[in-house]
Amino acid sequence: MNRLGFVIGGLLLVLMIASSTLFIVDQRQVAVIYEFGQIKEVITEPGLKVKLPPPFQNVGFLDRRIQTLDSPETRPIFTAEKKSLVIDWLVKWRVDDPRQFIRNNGVDIRNLEARLSPIVHAAFNEEVTKRTVGEVLSSARDKVMLDVRNRLADDAKSFGIEILDVRIKRVDFVANITESIYSRMRSERQQVANELRATGAAEGEKIRADADRQREVIVAEAYRDAQKVKGDGDAKASAIFADSFGKDPQFAQFYRSLEAYRASFRSKSDLMIVDPSSDFFKTMRGPSAASAVSARK
Repeated sequence: MNRLGFVIGGLLLVLMIASSTLFIVDQRQVAVIYEFGQIKEVITEPGLKVKLPPPFQNVGFLDRRIQTLDSPETRPIFTAEKKSLVIDWLVKWRVDDPRQFIRNNGVDIRNLEARLSPIVHAAFNEEVTKRTVGEVLSSARDKVMLDVRNRLADDAKSFGIEILDVRIKRVDFVANITESIYSRMRSERQQVANELRATGAAEGEKIRADADRQREVIVAEAYRDAQKVKGDGDAKASAIFADSFGKDPQFAQFYRSLEAYRASFRSKSDLMIVDPSSDFFKTMRGPSAASAVSARK
């Protein structure tokens, strides 16, 4: 019984020693072996590895995959024309020198990100202040990202990392400036709209004035032509009357008298008081009227 307990205890001791000396390195990780607090070895190859049991040696792991650092805050950056911009960025990086990384940051990636963020912001500040808003937004956007990446290269080596990429996600104006810009844009659009309305009103007045002028010209020409036609008709009528009356002067005189009577007595209520011996009733007094009428029949 004592022998069995001794065997079991031995086996447990062996397992404990094996578990403290054996470890597995994942292909996504880098293993760092510490010996009395100092870096003894860096293992980059995946697989089952062996080390001395604590407290002689300990092991730590670093993630060797590509990491993403997003801008943690949105502090304004001034452009060359003193416009304030807020830039959201991201940085792609990975551990390049594990020994250097651990010396500067330990094994916690958050320590590196806390130190790298202000450096990235400072690099963007240096590049943006040399350029205008239009360049940052469009023409020089790629150049800004490339120059920031180049600026970070030396700092990245001191941190034991490699900067793979730098990207600008969003560029915007500070909130109060954005509102003033929108107000200015609305004012400019309103000014353009007012100019277009004024131009349209002027064109409308011009068209109406031209139409009125053409109408007056057409009416005047029509009146002229009408008067001309009327004059020609009156002339022909006068010529016909003259020719007809010239053939029978006595009947002509009688006809004109009848026309005068018709014009004077248009209704039953018309009344005229004159001397019966006046020339106006000459046709009615003498026998010429009857003879004239019988001659025309």
